[in-house]
Amino acid sequence: MALGFSLACAAASAPARAAEFSTLKGHGGPIMDITVSADTGIVATASFDNAVGIWTGRDPEWLDGHEAAVKTIRFLGQTKAVSGADDNKLILWDLETGQNTKLEGHTAKIMGLAVSPESGLIASASWDAKVGLWNVEDLTPVFLSGHSAGVNQVAFSMDGAWLYSASVDGSIIEWDVAARAEKRVVDRNGFGINVLVLGGEDFGSIPWIAYGTQDGVTRVIDRYSGARLHEFTMERRPILAMALSPDGKKLATGDGHGYITVYDTRTWSIETDFKAALKGPIWALAFSKDNAVLHAGGIENIVYSWPVDGLSKFDPMATKTPDFLKLPETMSNGERQFARKCSVCHTLTADSGRKAGPTLYQVFGRKAGALPGYSYSETLIRSDIIWSEDTINQLFLDGPDHYIPGSKMPMQRIVEPKDRTDLIDYLKAAAMPNTSSGDLE
Repeated sequence: MALGFSLACAAASAPARAAEFSTLKGHGGPIMDITVSADTGIVATASFDNAVGIWTGRDPEWLDGHEAAVKTIRFLGQTKAVSGADDNKLILWDLETGQNTKLEGHTAKIMGLAVSPESGLIASASWDAKVGLWNVEDLTPVFLSGHSAGVNQVAFSMDGAWLYSASVDGSIIEWDVAARAEKRVVDRNGFGINVLVLGGEDFGSIPWIAYGTQDGVTRVIDRYSGARLHEFTMERRPILAMALSPDGKKLATGDGHGYITVYDTRTWSIETDFKAALKGPIWALAFSKDNAVLHAGGIENIVYSWPVDGLSKFDPMATKTPDFLKLPETMSNGERQFARKCSVCHTLTADSGRKAGPTLYQVFGRKAGALPGYSYSETLIRSDIIWSEDTINQLFLDGPDHYIPGSKMPMQRIVEPKDRTDLIDYLKAAAMPNTSSGDLE
C-alpha cells in the first residue's frame, strides 16, 4: 500500500468551499482518536477495531498492524504517522511505502502521543506510569519516570523545549526535553487528568495549559506560574477529549455524557454547549486545518464532522442505539450478554466487517484461530480448542486471559452460570441460523 501519491493529490486538489456536515464511515468499532495533518489537512482516525484509517476523502486507506484497540494517532510531517494501542506498542507508519515499524518498550497500554514541532521526537504516554521519548532517526527510547500512576496525555511546547504530561495521579509534570529530566510539577488535581492542550502562544497571550479531569472539570492554568486562570464545571463527567483549533482561538472538549463544549480562548467564554451524542461518550475531537470543521468520534464507528459555525443546529450522533447500549428490558438475557460482552468486537453475520474480532457466524464446531482472513494471535492459532458449548462456557468462566493466555481477547468473565448458559443458547440460535440446536449436542 502506497499513500504518498493520494496524499499529495488530495492536498493539492482539495477545493476551497463552505464547511458542510459529513461523516466518515468504515471503522468496525468505536472511534478512540482523531488527528488532522497540519500540512495536508488529511484526517487520521484510531479505533477500537485495532485499525488506523487515513482519509483522503470518503474512502479510507487502512493501516492494520496493532493487536488491540488503537487509542491514539499523530502525523509526522506529510509522509509518516505514529499510533499507540492497548497492545503496549507504538507503530511508526510510512505512508508512502506502506511499511511499518513497531516500537516496543512500554509495559502497559499507550494512551497518548505527541510529536515535537520539528518532528524529531515522539512522546508517548502509557499506563505503565512512564513517558517515552523516541528519536525519529534511530527510534531509541528514553523512558521518563515521575508519575505514580498511568499517564494519559502528553504535549510539547511550540519550541519543542518542554514536554508536559498528565496522569491518573492528578498531576501535570513539566519535562526538560534536552536534559530528559523532570523540571517541576505544574499542577496537582484531586482527580485523574485525562487530557491536556497547550495554547496562548499563537496570538501573544500568556501561554496556558488547559486540562480535563475525571470529575468533569475543565481548568486553564498559567503555563509558567501554574496559577489557575479559569475553571468550568458542567456537572458532567468525565472530560475525555480536548482539541485546540489550528489558529488557537477555539478549544473544544468532549465528555462522558456526550456533550461537546466549545470555548473562545481569547475571552474564555462558552460559544457552544452541544449535546453531540444521544448515547455514550465523546472520545475523540479534532479541528480541520482551516478551523471550519470539528471532527468528533465516540461509541459509534462513525466520525461526525460538523461545521463549527452553527454547531448546535445539527442533530446529534448515534441516532440508532448500538446493541451494547440498548435498554436491558428490550432484550432476552442471552442477547443482553452478547450485546454487552461480545458485540463491540464480533458480528453474527458471515462478514466480520472491520470488527476487532472474527465473526461468530457458525462458530460451533470451528477450530479456534482457523477462520480465513482474520489475523489471530499465535497463541490461538496453536491451540487445540474447538468452539462448543463446553469451551465457550469455560472461556467466560475462567476469562480469556486465563483460558487462552496470550490471546488478543480482552479480559472479561461472566460469573453467573445462568448468564453463560443463556449466552450460549442465544449464540446457538443467532450464530447457527441453518443448524437445529439438536445438531449441536
